[in-house]
Amino acid sequence: AFSHTAKMITARFRKGVARTVHQAQRAPLVLPCRASKVQMSSQGPVRARSPVLLFDIMDTVVVDPFFDHMPKFFGMTFQELMKAKHPTAWVEFETNLITEGELFQKFFHDSRTFDGEGLRSMMIRQYEYVDGMESLLGRLRGKGYELHAMSNYPMWFRYIEDKLRVSQYLDWTFVSCTGPMEGFRKPAKEAYEAAISTLKMPAGELLFVDDRKVNVDAALASGMDAVLFENAHQLEAELKARGIAL
Repeated sequence: AFSHTAKMITARFRKGVARTVHQAQRAPLVLPCRASKVQMSSQGPVRARSPVLLFDIMDTVVVDPFFDHMPKFFGMTFQELMKAKHPTAWVEFETNLITEGELFQKFFHDSRTFDGEGLRSMMIRQYEYVDGMESLLGRLRGKGYELHAMSNYPMWFRYIEDKLRVSQYLDWTFVSCTGPMEGFRKPAKEAYEAAISTLKMPAGELLFVDDRKVNVDAALASGMDAVLFENAHQLEAELKARGIAL
């Protein structure tokens, strides 16, 4: 009887370990965020500088290879790629519903095979700061402003961090594949609600920056201030108009 009980316990332990390993393989790596510059008072947290800034990443902080370099990788125009690719696979990847391997399997309507590792490597090679943005972020951080990412992007954000060290300037707090915003993509109202509730601040004390008008409009509807990004020079002028010293 003792031997039978021992075998049952061992089997259950092995099954539990297997389940834990499987979940760990699917879970995205969450980069540790550096402590924000927050002071404490008897009434609760007090930010060192206001407003707190939320930055879209792709084509606002970092150049997005999706629209130009990805079609070239497949030898297509952008329009041809949009017609051939699966309609929801990339969105599912951005919201952590599928893994990278599953993305490669269903990327195209017709399930054609391609060099997935080559695609990933190409994307990494093309990641670079949008002109002027690294300097602008550095000056904002140096002045004591609290900066957060608010991005629709898959687990590949880790490769952006590995290459560009964006966390020198902002925290990867809100990404559609992990953390408080997991499963939601801008312009869904839940994405903005996640930021407001996590930061525990009035929406009006948050300033959102994005290159897509639909996302900016959704931020304004949530009560945030928002800037439609065009370039670093234009953004700096918008910030100065709001009294943000650089």
